[in-house]
Amino acid sequence: MILDQFRLDDRVAIVTGAGKGIGAGCARALAEAGADVVCAARTQADIDEIAAQVRAIGRRALAVATDVTVTEQLERLVARAVEEFGRIDILLNNAGGSLPRAFMATSERSFEMALRFNVTSAFLLSKLVVPHMIEAGSGAIVNISSRSASMVQPCFTAYATAKAALSMMTRAMAPELAPKIRVNAIEVGGIETDALAHVLSDDAVRAQLEGNTPMQRVGLPTDIAAAVVYLASPASSFVTGKVFEVDGGVEAPAFTIPFERL
Repeated sequence: MILDQFRLDDRVAIVTGAGKGIGAGCARALAEAGADVVCAARTQADIDEIAAQVRAIGRRALAVATDVTVTEQLERLVARAVEEFGRIDILLNNAGGSLPRAFMATSERSFEMALRFNVTSAFLLSKLVVPHMIEAGSGAIVNISSRSASMVQPCFTAYATAKAALSMMTRAMAPELAPKIRVNAIEVGGIETDALAHVLSDDAVRAQLEGNTPMQRVGLPTDIAAAVVYLASPASSFVTGKVFEVDGGVEAPAFTIPFERL
């Protein structure tokens, strides 16, 4: 049956940024599809809670506190996953983000940190898991990018540059790792998470965001999780090097941060 192609029974998935929002939703969804999940994020209490939810679904879970900007912690994350489960089949590079800031107010350090957090961490972690995926016989890497990567949006120079690099890195990696390992990305639109809470709590701004989105609503973590399950599963076995847009149909920013002109 076609739905069997979406099953991930006994696969092992690493999910970064798993403590909240999109990462937490994806960790639960992967577990519901049959995977055991390694939950990684900086705050131990957050990933302990998500790991407990994964176990409640009936799958095994491991919570490893990880700062993805620190190479040694990425190495420890992979080592712990292999030690606990003996294999790695799926990597979801979800950790990332950067606060909006006007171009002239963006420091060298904050620009470089945006690249480290959103791109370099995914690059390094992917390199670390590839040998284990080859040993397992196959693998799937899914990178969480942003529509900021492909839409011009004031005050997001650092973030947009980083996510554009992540989307391009996805495409560049894919042919080298095929056919054993598939690499795809999702450029997400406005999703209802803590990162957008300060925006969505303003009724006028929320109405503007929803009104400028063809689907007339803000996205939910489950909208992204469904795409992740597809890209991680055999259902997408003929898909690699692609960047999916899950954004409610937007072709321009649904909301623009005010900025002062020079």
